[in-house]
Amino acid sequence: MKNLRFIAGLCVALVLLSGCGITQHTALAQENEENKTIALTNVNVIPMTVENKVIENTTVVVVDNKISAIGGKIPNDAMIIDGEGKWLIPGLIDMHVHNLVDGSPGNNYPTKGASIFFDNQDIMLLYVANGVTTAFELSGRVEHFGQRNEIIKGDVTGPRIALAALIDGSNASKVATTPSEGRQAVRIAKGDGYEFIKVYSRLNIETYKAIVDEADKQGMKVVGHIPNAFEGKTEDAFVPHFGLVAHAEEFSKQANEFTEEEAYKLARLAKVNGSWVTPNLSNLARIAAQGRSLDAVRELPSFKYVHPLMQDKWITANQYNHGTNPKRIAYYDELVGFHIKLVKAFKDLGVPMVAGTDAGTSGIVWGYSLHDELTLLVDAGLTTEETLAAATRLAATWLEIDDKVGTVEVGKFADLVLLDENPLLDINNTRKISGVFFNGRWVDKSQIDIMLENLAKKNAENIGKDEFLWSKIGER
Repeated sequence: MKNLRFIAGLCVALVLLSGCGITQHTALAQENEENKTIALTNVNVIPMTVENKVIENTTVVVVDNKISAIGGKIPNDAMIIDGEGKWLIPGLIDMHVHNLVDGSPGNNYPTKGASIFFDNQDIMLLYVANGVTTAFELSGRVEHFGQRNEIIKGDVTGPRIALAALIDGSNASKVATTPSEGRQAVRIAKGDGYEFIKVYSRLNIETYKAIVDEADKQGMKVVGHIPNAFEGKTEDAFVPHFGLVAHAEEFSKQANEFTEEEAYKLARLAKVNGSWVTPNLSNLARIAAQGRSLDAVRELPSFKYVHPLMQDKWITANQYNHGTNPKRIAYYDELVGFHIKLVKAFKDLGVPMVAGTDAGTSGIVWGYSLHDELTLLVDAGLTTEETLAAATRLAATWLEIDDKVGTVEVGKFADLVLLDENPLLDINNTRKISGVFFNGRWVDKSQIDIMLENLAKKNAENIGKDEFLWSKIGER
């Protein structure tokens, strides 16, 4: 019943609440149940290996959840998907997300538990629709383990999720103000099952250094911000094992001026230390747009797929638009320009870059934002191949799962995206999705379109209801 659960997981809330076609999905479930072997024929494969030699007009065979063959005969029991004229790439990886999970933002008391609940499949559908098969959660909470387990069990179709525990100097679930507290926070995170540590902006210098050192001792890589305490002495933040800078903004907030010379000076710090970077260009681009007008959010084509509570928050409590003024907008524009200079410097100096979006922040929609990021990276000077590598092979390498995902190779998990046109010619072709494989489970575009339509309808019916007003969240 594994594949039957797949279809049920994808559609259960949408079917029951929005009228998704039962017959269509039952038929597909039965077809998948009978065909655990899938052959994608006549397809052009962009493997995204280091050599990246395109394999034209070939057959890719998926058995259960892995790629079993590229080329060769089609198994007799295979379900056939015609890939003629189409292009197969590895599933995309977003290296900076914040996923919605159940919680209780109001006053708590023993036995209360969560008071706000999200349909996990509604959240994950946005990744499915955009071919994002792996996501790096950078504000991990205990609820995210449950969210991930639903996907692993097959109850929900969604991406693989890597979890980082965030440690800050105040106002966080894990707070550390001394080196000993920092080390203990890392050890607790390790014991709780987190795979990575995220350092944040309000840590003091000695605590930050202790956290990074302890994480290395615990075998946990470190991602995050450059704490504000390093202002004026940025080079001191680049200690061994500070593995991934989460934003280009972490460099710009340390900059003395927004010049090309300053960009290269800052980029060299990462290069010398061996730190990788998530430029996150889409973040500041979206922030600058929201600073000008909330129409930048309202008019997003994907806004209708965002949970109604978040729709209300992004409009009524938008921190980037509240109190906006020409000076702030001009500053945002300067940051956007400087971040492009930084990307050029990272590229010239050979600093490895991975693609991430800060999805979940106001105006940055899960799944859809990664395609925006890829476009911005190309506009900033990366080739299409370099950009695809940042969202596939290199991201998998940093997460240390490159033996499992990140390229199209025999033996790897079948996390794949079938495109109508070649993304090496135009990076915007990553948006032209014909279908996706999530851990070997095939979902075609027609199915995705139906589910998105039903999700938009469901959200529209709930807009404005008291339980979806951000102003009333404290009462929950």
